[in-house]
Amino acid sequence: MSTFFREDIEGLRAIAILLVVAAHAGVPWLAGGFIGVDVFFVLSGFLITGKLVQEATATGRIRLLPFYVRRLRRLLPALLLMLLVVGLASTWLLSPFDQSEQLFTAQMAALWLSNFHFAVGNFDYFAAGSETNLYLHTWSLGVEEQFYLVWPALVLWLLARDGERGVARLRIGMWVVLLASLLACIALTRTAPLLAFYMMPLRAWQFAAGALVWLLIARTPPASLRLTRAASGLGLVGLALIVACGLLLDAQRAYPGAWALLPTIGAVLVVLAGCLPRGQRGAGTLLSLPPLQWLGRISYSWYLWHWPVLLLGMAYTGSHAPEYRALLVAVSLALAAASHALVEAPLRRWRQWLAFPRTAVAVSLASMAAMIALATHWTRQASDALQTPALQRYAAARTDAPAIYAMGCDDWYRSATVRICSFGSEQAPRTAVLMGDSHVGQWFPAVNRALDGAGWRLLVITKSACPMVDAPIFYARIGREYTECAQWRDAALQKVQALKPDLFIFGSAPAAYTPEQWTEGTARVLARISPAAKRIVLLADTPALPFDGPQCLMQQALRPAWLADARRCTSTPRNADADAIQRSLQVAASRLPNVEFVDLGPRICPGGLCRAELDGRVTYRDNQHLSGSFAESLAPAMANALRAAAP
Repeated sequence: MSTFFREDIEGLRAIAILLVVAAHAGVPWLAGGFIGVDVFFVLSGFLITGKLVQEATATGRIRLLPFYVRRLRRLLPALLLMLLVVGLASTWLLSPFDQSEQLFTAQMAALWLSNFHFAVGNFDYFAAGSETNLYLHTWSLGVEEQFYLVWPALVLWLLARDGERGVARLRIGMWVVLLASLLACIALTRTAPLLAFYMMPLRAWQFAAGALVWLLIARTPPASLRLTRAASGLGLVGLALIVACGLLLDAQRAYPGAWALLPTIGAVLVVLAGCLPRGQRGAGTLLSLPPLQWLGRISYSWYLWHWPVLLLGMAYTGSHAPEYRALLVAVSLALAAASHALVEAPLRRWRQWLAFPRTAVAVSLASMAAMIALATHWTRQASDALQTPALQRYAAARTDAPAIYAMGCDDWYRSATVRICSFGSEQAPRTAVLMGDSHVGQWFPAVNRALDGAGWRLLVITKSACPMVDAPIFYARIGREYTECAQWRDAALQKVQALKPDLFIFGSAPAAYTPEQWTEGTARVLARISPAAKRIVLLADTPALPFDGPQCLMQQALRPAWLADARRCTSTPRNADADAIQRSLQVAASRLPNVEFVDLGPRICPGGLCRAELDGRVTYRDNQHLSGSFAESLAPAMANALRAAAP
């Protein structure tokens, strides 16, 4: 059976891209749609191995140059078009501060190396995470291209022009790759999850799984009547397994690891079923529907466009509302259709690529170099723009963090060591402790000023991203359970108990807890501290912006008049999740007589409106942390709240 085109595979591409787009667009019941990429890896392993083995068995060799030219013809033109258009749009819609990191990633994407960038990049805690990167989705293209680079050599080496014995050796080799890569992937998902997620050798087992379907089933379909009868059922089970993963998995699980077996097995079953005589029934019938065939044809282009369109659209509108996201998905689909019709399909049919393969490679490399040079030019322009007086104040706000971070008081996830920073006289008659994550640490300028000169010694104990809730937490940014947080919190609370402070101030940023976990986990922390501390202040969380404050202000300052709108640097202070967390914290605080719940939200967002700039001050240094200078300006309000709690 030919492996070069199958309607069920085209339809499976459509299912995979629908899952990916749904997850990235924030469809709540398809949070696991990221597994669509796993499906693409299995399909690539199946198709590429099939083509390579067919060529090797028919001609006795694999012509590497034409193979690489076909891959470039298939992938590069549409990629460069996306990088060009998105890079140009980012110079209009994003702040110069944000453009440098984005454009560097674009350069890595042009070299098919962005997966390395995301795997080993040493992101600072307060820097924007990879989820705000316009080119995050290109990591999988890097993995694919690296697979294309090494796979032909591996297949050729194992076949060794040895006929059927070579094919048997290739089967064994694929099993070795699958098992070794899978075991390494599972192990590193626990210890180095970013490497396990982004690096090709740790995803090679998924390509090998697809390869084995071709080698064991597609090349010589078995004559088993039982397997033939089960073919349609196997396809339906596989399709159901893929969809179930999209419905049931989410970012709160360590992935890929063993969880990635589920969508991989699902894809294997669908592809395997289509290799059998009755396999095109069942799942094959569903996947052959015309809408899925159309989506499958443009799946690569849609993958390229959907993510940057979502992020740029949200940067322009400042809204994450479902209706906006739906509109942006539609825009990305239209761009994908146009890109496929005008660029991808015509160039794939252009025979000159293979007629002059060396020239095609040279032109491809030159085009990649030109894209890198253009991104370098845009980066220099952004750097020059940041030096203008109009933007320097906003740029300075990005680094306007409390002094405790420069002092090394906070070690983020790197260790469980408790680092206590002391302010004020050691002989002060009263001791206050400020403890929590970065949303509590941001209040240091206000608390320090409020207590300064009032007979207080202030001890600061913080750990970024570590809630003051006695419950385990999965930290998506590091891809695993945040065990250092639990260890640090326990050790820090023991130190506070020994200190017996006059005033204990704490709080937490939002985290993926249930209302019960918020209430009971906070209550357990309070139960440990309440007997030791005279008075306790539980701070309500800071209202978050749906955008980066300084970036929004820079964007509005630089955009053409027809794009600028200062009203987009404002938002309402609350949402349903934040309100539910606050209610849970208030319930926990009400159980003990020496606990006071304090909410300074109305001072941050007066009149029920949060502003990126208020009374001449930049209020936030990102989307959720107050700038140090604005926090210090709230010292009088903090002093009043603390006096009421600890008279």
